[in-house]
Amino acid sequence: FYDGTDPLAPNYDPQLHLIKAPMTGSNGPLHVATKEDWSTHRGVLTDYLAPFEDMESVDFSLLKCDWRDDAVYEEVITKMNERLNKGDVPLNLNATGQFTHAYLYTGDEAFKRWVIDYLATWKARADANGGILPDNVGLSGVVGEYLDGKWWGGHYGWRWPHGFHTIIEPSLNAAHNAYLMTGDPDQLALPRQQIDVNYGLGKEIDGIWQVPYKHFDAGWTSYRPMRPLYAIHLWSRSFADEDQERIERVPHTFDWAEITLPDRPFSTKHFNANTVPWYEFIVGRNPDYPERMLDTNHALIDQQLRRLRSDEGDPRNWDRIHHIDGYLDTVDAAVDGYNIHLWQEFCPIYFESLVQLMWGAPMHITHGGLQYAAVRYYDADAHRPGLPPGVAALVDRVAGNEVSVTLVNTGETVRRAVLQAGSFREHRFDSATLVDEDGGTLATVPVGAEWFEIALDPGSIARLRLQVTRFAHDPSYETPWSARSAWSPLIVGREPR
Repeated sequence: FYDGTDPLAPNYDPQLHLIKAPMTGSNGPLHVATKEDWSTHRGVLTDYLAPFEDMESVDFSLLKCDWRDDAVYEEVITKMNERLNKGDVPLNLNATGQFTHAYLYTGDEAFKRWVIDYLATWKARADANGGILPDNVGLSGVVGEYLDGKWWGGHYGWRWPHGFHTIIEPSLNAAHNAYLMTGDPDQLALPRQQIDVNYGLGKEIDGIWQVPYKHFDAGWTSYRPMRPLYAIHLWSRSFADEDQERIERVPHTFDWAEITLPDRPFSTKHFNANTVPWYEFIVGRNPDYPERMLDTNHALIDQQLRRLRSDEGDPRNWDRIHHIDGYLDTVDAAVDGYNIHLWQEFCPIYFESLVQLMWGAPMHITHGGLQYAAVRYYDADAHRPGLPPGVAALVDRVAGNEVSVTLVNTGETVRRAVLQAGSFREHRFDSATLVDEDGGTLATVPVGAEWFEIALDPGSIARLRLQVTRFAHDPSYETPWSARSAWSPLIVGREPR
């Protein structure tokens, strides 16, 4: 659909490296939207500013736009078709995830090349715009083609609805994808540049350095304290000093070690709330984080199970719910766009701390990011992903070419685990050192591979210090027992009757 070779889905211009619309799919680019296309968002987007500053049906300065008003909705759809629905936008950088998945399965260099070229094209646009990523590109490749030359004001861009949030996230996702497939840190240049430019546009307000999250026709606006989150995602992949500096320069406007329990409905996407305190732990400044996070896990799961088992948790009642669990000051769950997410609000499954503490990485960027890991595990006897039964793991240090992990066999039988270097076996373990509780060396074993196996006696603890060469291998979905050569064809249809 997105390499320009399917005549039924002409979503991509391979000469300009340009996706032809913000909304695309199997029928090609959607250049003319209907009222039905946006009907599921009328309630949600009422809470946001107008997409355009020159609307006649609403006063833009109010920073509210009631999409439920038919006259407003009519004007929004008309102006979108005139100005926003043709051409490329930064949000489309998330399409690199599809090509990265395809590369991890096949190893086809064409998929890698597409990601590199598409990312480079957006980087060139930012370079030509003073380092700022423009949020709209016309079908001819010209920035601002349908917005009177303005580089701001595009679909999910600098003005509407979120601003910086939907500029930096797809930039990070695409850069991480390219970095994964190439091992070239220069592929991180776009999000690094955007974070730096955004920081440089800041100013001191009430004694705190604040940065702009939006750009209107009058200039930069919506100043607020910069979040360390995006720089943490950068550093957790590169471990470069320059990326850690991007984190550390952010003012501490809140307690970075504090753990958040996501108890307010619709307040925390996918319950991911603790990237910053994890960072403080992994750099050695938040030592009791694992214990406190375990307590938070228990509280969150208890909360979610209680909600799931309540009358509100019955899907047959969801069309009558307005405010979950009595939180009257949260969004109305009956509103179109929120109601469809109720299943997430009652879900009792929680991943964030398992990813952080077992894999040594932050939870993925929820809008389109892949899940990375310093180390991941397989059950050597069952030949399946995950730790063997009764085995626990804690990654307490990740620093460039070294990972520290503790394995504990809580059971009564020997368990064999396989450790893998990286989510996609992109790294190589050079050696594994068994250390005592004070960090003293007990034994060192050379590895020289992306996997190694360890046998854990009943009740035993293995504290390992792993030396790693990063990006030593071609990333892949291969496992210790499943190779690409066995995947052809990847998908097998039913035999014709």
